[in-house]
Amino acid sequence: MESAPTSSLLPLTVDSFLEPNSLPSAASPRPVRVVAIGGGTGLSTLLRGLRRHVVLPGAACAEPCQIADLAAVVTVTDDGGSSGRLRKDFNMLPPGDLRNCMVALSEEEDVLTQLFAHRFRSGDALEGHNFGNLFVAALTEITGDFAHAIQLASKILATRGRIYPVTIANATLVAHMKDGSVVRGETNITASRQSIAELVLDPPDAAAVPETLEAIERADLITVGPGSLYTSLITNLLVRGIPTALSGAHGIRVFVCNLMTQANESLGLTASEHIERIYEHTRAPIFDYAIVNTAPFSEQTLARYALENASPIEADVDRIEALGVRCITGDFALEENVVRHASNRVTGALLSIARSGSRRA
Repeated sequence: MESAPTSSLLPLTVDSFLEPNSLPSAASPRPVRVVAIGGGTGLSTLLRGLRRHVVLPGAACAEPCQIADLAAVVTVTDDGGSSGRLRKDFNMLPPGDLRNCMVALSEEEDVLTQLFAHRFRSGDALEGHNFGNLFVAALTEITGDFAHAIQLASKILATRGRIYPVTIANATLVAHMKDGSVVRGETNITASRQSIAELVLDPPDAAAVPETLEAIERADLITVGPGSLYTSLITNLLVRGIPTALSGAHGIRVFVCNLMTQANESLGLTASEHIERIYEHTRAPIFDYAIVNTAPFSEQTLARYALENASPIEADVDRIEALGVRCITGDFALEENVVRHASNRVTGALLSIARSGSRRA
């Protein structure tokens, strides 16, 4: 696979990029259409930032209304915990990541977070189940269709955006490891101590939800990440139709890089190597920009993550630019008990990129 042409431009910091003078004079003031692809806590964190900018009739935005339409495309290969039990017992797709996105996009997030995250502590059938997962399971039984249940749940919760499972096929993740072994199932892959060489879906022809492809085609801005490299990001890109849609998309495509390496998925990988692993699976370059954190972490945070053999992802900007991807660097991290992206700062950078209206700044 050939990489895109090497950029001759210097990388941009988020501060310089957000200055009005850094945007082309032809920048459009109209609200943009955004598609966010991913899974896990990374996607829900990003959606919290984007939600504040979504235009809704008769409702005010917490921030300037800059998003006309927001669609989340979510992985559905989880086979552990409450989601895994529902997948087995009801022959339905796992609702966990989709549930988290509903909460993140809801106007009543504080109340729903506590309710939907509630895990039953007793009862032979209920113990260990998550209320939010059962809510989606009930709607699936009522409607007879998982995708329809997700849309109905979003309507009930008055979410500021649409949520789509990337596929409605009951697909299983399969990892071919570097030692030659094969591991089936997301939970087993995450628990494995071996490094992943290639990830595939079984069945391999699992097709994308048509509405997802339509949203990508219409989008002005498409994001991939943050999230676990293989089990939250690449798993979406294995679905038939998604790589082609991203490769041919008219909108600006942005990779939001993780903050820390992750055991069994990305230990030792730099930011550019995250992109390279994605390209190995999409068989084509699909990014115009990458948002990469370069702010340092506290000694306490570094020590805590070192216990898991994890460390900050190296921002090898020159190698990213050599892939034809424009790198936006800056402080995108929020240090708490767990390091997460600062959704407001990431959202600000994304909307500035979108307003530029250009694949390359």
